[in-house]
Amino acid sequence: MQIGMVGLGRMGANLVRRLMADGHRCVVYDLDSEAVRELEKEGAAAASSLHDLVDKLEQPRNVWLMLPAGVVQPTLEQLVALLATDDTVIDGGNSYYRDDMARAVQLAPSGIHYVDCGTSGGVWGLERGYCLMIGGEDAAVERLDPVFRTIAPGTGDAEPTRGRTRTDGTAPEGYLHCGPSGAGHFVKMVHNGVEYGMMAAIAEGLSIIKHADAGLRSRSVDAETAPLREPEAYRYEIDVAEVAEVWRRGSVVGSWLVDLVADALARSPGLDAYTGRVSDSGEGRWTVLAAVDESVPAPVISAALTQRYESRGLGEFTDKVLSAMRGEFGGHAEKTG
Repeated sequence: MQIGMVGLGRMGANLVRRLMADGHRCVVYDLDSEAVRELEKEGAAAASSLHDLVDKLEQPRNVWLMLPAGVVQPTLEQLVALLATDDTVIDGGNSYYRDDMARAVQLAPSGIHYVDCGTSGGVWGLERGYCLMIGGEDAAVERLDPVFRTIAPGTGDAEPTRGRTRTDGTAPEGYLHCGPSGAGHFVKMVHNGVEYGMMAAIAEGLSIIKHADAGLRSRSVDAETAPLREPEAYRYEIDVAEVAEVWRRGSVVGSWLVDLVADALARSPGLDAYTGRVSDSGEGRWTVLAAVDESVPAPVISAALTQRYESRGLGEFTDKVLSAMRGEFGGHAEKTG
């Protein structure tokens, strides 16, 4: 198939490479002309503008947007003026699913199809394939099946699910039509919320192991410092990098996330290149909002989201208020170290 790709960042460029490797023809556009030239060298057709990209696509056109959520709407508005009935726009980024619902309604009068496609795989997707969670009309999604099948990882070396008796469906191939407009990004949103919780649990666990030597270190002895009651129970100097490595081998918590942290720790046991500031691009908070709307308890994801805010210093004023209250009611002076 022929497909246009708008947005050639970390994932967009590799999506193009994966598509071209399987024989699909790609027309590419990005504000970064160097990114366009690089893929042109690899066989993609270069476009100098959205108008040029649309002109180079055969009808019915397929345009994949791989853009930050905040850029999708203005880009879509430019595209709508250039596209025609039966063309399809695929949003492969991390848009809010409610925006997808509104965009599908917006495009319906013009006969342009809108497909939301949650895409997971990060910078490793070129090699491993991308897990795809898709929302949209049946006909539009079915027409794009060859594209989704190429991008997805396929069955690969994953063990078949023991209890699965279904012989239909594409989920074992790594892509799934989840439902109508917004359903794909809804599932991807929750996927990322789960990711927040898993990442936080792994990080906290390894930190507890790292500090298992608390009984070997001197502690302040004063009214402001809780004593370590049994320091003899915390005299382990455990190699955290090796723990991450052993957890990869047959452990219940073994996972791709553990694989990645093991690699990071092997290269830098102190993770010296990182400051500990953790961003959130929206999916975690949207997941928590959905949990509230559905009255579904989600304490782990909620706590993981809050931890990300804390990592960015957004709890600093809270901490100052706490310290002020201790000083006011009990005369507790702040410790400086």
